[in-house]
Amino acid sequence: MDQASEVLPVLPVELLEFSANPDPYIEAARREHPWLARFSQGYVVHGYQATKDLLADDDHLQPGFGGVVDFYGVRGTMWARFMEEMVLSQSGPEHARLRASVATAFTPRQANQARPLMRRVITELLDDWAPSGAFDFAQFAAFFPVAVISGLLGVSAEAIPKIRTALDNQLTSLTLDPAAKPLFMAGWEVLWSFADELVGEREARGAGDEESLLDALIAAKNAGQLDATELRFMVLVLMVAGYDTSKNMLTLIMQMLLERPEMWRRCAEDQAYCAKVVEEALRHSAITTPYRAVAKDFDYEGVRFPAGAMVVFATSLAGRDPAAYDEPLSFDPERPAGPRHVAFGRGGHICLGQFIARNQLEEGLHLIAQRLRNPRRAGAVVWRPFLGAWGLKTLPIAFEPAPAPAPA
Repeated sequence: MDQASEVLPVLPVELLEFSANPDPYIEAARREHPWLARFSQGYVVHGYQATKDLLADDDHLQPGFGGVVDFYGVRGTMWARFMEEMVLSQSGPEHARLRASVATAFTPRQANQARPLMRRVITELLDDWAPSGAFDFAQFAAFFPVAVISGLLGVSAEAIPKIRTALDNQLTSLTLDPAAKPLFMAGWEVLWSFADELVGEREARGAGDEESLLDALIAAKNAGQLDATELRFMVLVLMVAGYDTSKNMLTLIMQMLLERPEMWRRCAEDQAYCAKVVEEALRHSAITTPYRAVAKDFDYEGVRFPAGAMVVFATSLAGRDPAAYDEPLSFDPERPAGPRHVAFGRGGHICLGQFIARNQLEEGLHLIAQRLRNPRRAGAVVWRPFLGAWGLKTLPIAFEPAPAPAPA
């Protein structure tokens, strides 16, 4: 960068103290620069407008995790190939080709058709967990979205407990913590074996279920739209995304509503209000930090970004930008309409699963609030690292269990 880089503030995004409460750090950083900071491996974009503009700039900022692969020194491994060749790492025609293989399964219409599946999954989980009157909500939430994506794929959710740890460890790679390397590398072997066996068994049996996303992917492979490895990579992208993002968001919503019991009670009564709560939570505490690599030198708002630099977008901090939102730290589901949040990204790489995510958060919140009355914190919480998929690792709660309501 130009001379401005010498005076950029530093955001210690790797510290757990930052994860637990980033607001004091970002408030201090904004006094030195309104939308940009450094961290140990590159730059953090935290302003709303800059996040909105730059996430859509595929000419200068390319997706991919080459910098992450190099950080861990694992080039030549299958995990490195996955990180650099999966759909999230591609751009241009390659990205369009891979995305097209699954795009029709994630339209708003398809997401709405998945609502009965979502209600069935969360009801079965609540039937198992709610009678205890207390549990770790983060652990409970871990079973919900991944069971939904399993249903969409048309595969059994019985394997989830066997691969949970491996799924949980994959996004730890984005924390850029050397201690994470043995965890996600070992987990990768488990996940690759799972995907390889899953696809092999389905192909041997004959893929012909029109409702199964896995069968649709196999058909795309047979038609020459994907190769065998790309098919397995796509299955793993869907499983990892279905596991780690929505569960973290749901747990953060619970954390916020524990302090707002009147909102919790309203969520049990009014599903439309749940949708407002979800949108405000996505604005207030988005959990993803997309990575980009600078493809070539370019200037933005007086700052020069050099080719090869790593850039991380702090979408949660963008949602708390006082230049974009009035009283941004206030959690208000009835907030007047304002700028659209950037929780799902922008541009050609906007989150493919955003409609599924919204619907399952809304359906889950409504039914959970009906079954867990008067929830309260029942122990210490532990935060996840800010980079990768932010959120709570533990959220112990106690509550009064309620029976499932009669079907409407």
